Amino acid sequence: MAALSPEIWTSVRLTIELAAVTTAILLVIGTPIAWWLARSKAWWREAVAAIVALPLVLPPTVLGFYLLVALGPNGLGGVLSSFGGLRTLAFTFEGLVIGSVVYSLPFVVQPIRNAFEAMGERPMEVAATLRASPLRSFWTVALPMARPGFLTGAVLGFAHTVGEFGVVLMIGGNIPGETKVLSVAIYDFVETLRWREANILAGGMVVFAFVVILSMIALEKRMRRLGP
Repeated sequence: MAALSPEIWTSVRLTIELAAVTTAILLVIGTPIAWWLARSKAWWREAVAAIVALPLVLPPTVLGFYLLVALGPNGLGGVLSSFGGLRTLAFTFEGLVIGSVVYSLPFVVQPIRNAFEAMGERPMEVAATLRASPLRSFWTVALPMARPGFLTGAVLGFAHTVGEFGVVLMIGGNIPGETKVLSVAIYDFVETLRWREANILAGGMVVFAFVVILSMIALEKRMRRLGP
């Protein structure tokens, strides 16, 4: 490990930072979305669910292209630059975070929604009979019961962010120390025929993917043992 170059360590650090920040944001914004999708009776609920799930089927380059347009000088980035000379969000770490949140949203929302739906109506009804407010019932009943869904969503969101390539390349490009995450670094090393570095990073990603899958299997078995 001591032989790894500072360039590789920088890419590792950026990737971990991006995945950690993205996962935290996804848990914050994904929880109310998942709760609404699980509890709402609105006829357009599934249309919203389909929009949330779009990144599952859209090619990453397509999603990345539209995000690039939205965050560039002619979109939100242009609006920001008009206020106090703030830079555009395209080709920045902040832009990568926004793109990663959009791209990994269904991987966090769906497990949490499934956990809320599996909980059923009964626990919240019992809490209401004990005069607990809806907010208190949510914090003291729904969240603890849906904990496995949150764990699954956090693991999937983090892992998916670590492995994404098309979206981050479209939005962030290949800027060392700013947007050059692991997946982009592997691509860059292959392009420049630096096979040793590419092998190190690719092998590390394989090990990471194996650990994630193994963790998910163990978590699923634990959930089955604990029961509903």
